[in-house]
Amino acid sequence: MDFAQTEEQRDLAALARRILTERVTPDRLAALEAGVLAGTGEPRFDRELWAELAKANLLGVGVPAEYGGLGYGVLEECLVLEEAGRVLAPVPLWASATVAAGAIAAYGTEAQRRDWLPGLVGGEKIVTVALAEPRGADAAAPATTATRLAGAGFGPDGGVGPDGGVGPGGGWRLDGIRTAVPFATVADAVLVPARAGTGVGLFLVDPAAAGVTIEPQVTTAREVAGLLRLDGVVVGDDALLGGPASTPEGDAAAVAVRDRATLGLCALQLGVTERATRAAAEYTSNRQQFGRPIGSFQAVGHRLADCYIDVEAIRLTMWQAAWQLAEGWDASAAVATAKFWAADGGHRVASAVVHVHGGMGIAEEYFVHRYFLHAKQLEFTLGGAGEQARRLGDLMAATPAPDHVV
Repeated sequence: MDFAQTEEQRDLAALARRILTERVTPDRLAALEAGVLAGTGEPRFDRELWAELAKANLLGVGVPAEYGGLGYGVLEECLVLEEAGRVLAPVPLWASATVAAGAIAAYGTEAQRRDWLPGLVGGEKIVTVALAEPRGADAAAPATTATRLAGAGFGPDGGVGPDGGVGPGGGWRLDGIRTAVPFATVADAVLVPARAGTGVGLFLVDPAAAGVTIEPQVTTAREVAGLLRLDGVVVGDDALLGGPASTPEGDAAAVAVRDRATLGLCALQLGVTERATRAAAEYTSNRQQFGRPIGSFQAVGHRLADCYIDVEAIRLTMWQAAWQLAEGWDASAAVATAKFWAADGGHRVASAVVHVHGGMGIAEEYFVHRYFLHAKQLEFTLGGAGEQARRLGDLMAATPAPDHVV
C-alpha cells in the first residue's frame, strides 16, 4: 500500500486548508456558539463559509462529474475532512457533502441522483444522516422500522396520495427515534437507515412530512443537532435509495454507509488531535516556569511525545482503512480499528492537551478548550473504543480459521 499523495491530492488539500483557515477563526466560532448557548435555536452553521466551499467545488469532492462534482473518491474526501477537523469547521461537510452525497451517488436511482446531487454540490441543498439511536450500538443494525404498505389513497403515480396513503406502486411506514442528527434543523432531507423485512433500507425523509418531529439538541461540541422522531411517517418508493427495485434483502448498503461515515469521523479526529497537539507544543515551548520552558520538563515532554504517537496511530489506521475502501475491499475491520484509535487515542490527546495548558486548558474562552470538546464528541459518535473493540471481536469470531490452524 502506498499512502503517498498525488499532486492533485496535495493541491486539493491545500485549497481546502487555505479557505478554511482564512474563514474559520476562534472569534468567528465564538460568535456562532454564542447563539447556540443563548438558546436562540440558531445552528452553529457558517453559511458564508458553506457558499465559499461550494464555489470552490469542495462540496462535491466524491460526487461524479456528471452531477457537478469533482469525481474523486474516499481518499480525497478524507483529505478535506482532515482540514475541516483542523479548524473545527462549522459546516455539514461530514454529514451532507460526504456521507449523504456518497450514499446517494452509490445507491440512488438516476432520478434521485439528478434531484439531489447537483443541489448538494452547489450548496443549495443539505441532506443530513440519522445514524445514531438512543440505545443503538450499530448504525447498520437500526431499531427504526420500515413497514411495506399497499392500499387505497394513492396518487396517479402510485406514490403518497392526498390522504397520506400509498397505492399499488408501493410505499413504506417509518417508525423510530434517531438522536444527535447533525444539522437536522436546517436540512432539506434526512437519510434514515431502517429495518425493512430481512434487510436495511436507506430512506430520504422530508423533515416537514406528517409524523416527523425534530427537537433541537445541543451537543458536547456546542453544535445544534436534532432528536428525530418518526411516528407513522408514510413515504413512497421514491424515498428508498435505489427505488422499489432495491427492496432491501441485505445489509450491505447500510454497512457501507456506516463504514464510510465512521471513516469520515476518523479523518475529522485526525485534524482535531493534530492541531491540538501542535497548540500544546507551541504553548509549552513558550510558557516559562523556573526560568525554563515547561516543555523541557520531562513529565511534560513525555506526555506530548505520547500525544504525537497517538496522532500518528490515528493517521496510520485512518489511511489504511481509507485505502482499503478505495480499493473496494471489505474494510469493516480496518474502519473499526481506525475508530478505536480515533476514540482511544483521541481521548488521551484531548486530556493531555488540556492538562499541559494548566488553567488555560479549562478556560472556555480559550480556543484549546474547543478542541477538547470536539475530540470528546468524535470519540463517542457512532461508537467509542469499547464498541469498536467488540465489533472487531465479532468480526474475528465470524471469520473461519484456515484448515491448517489447530
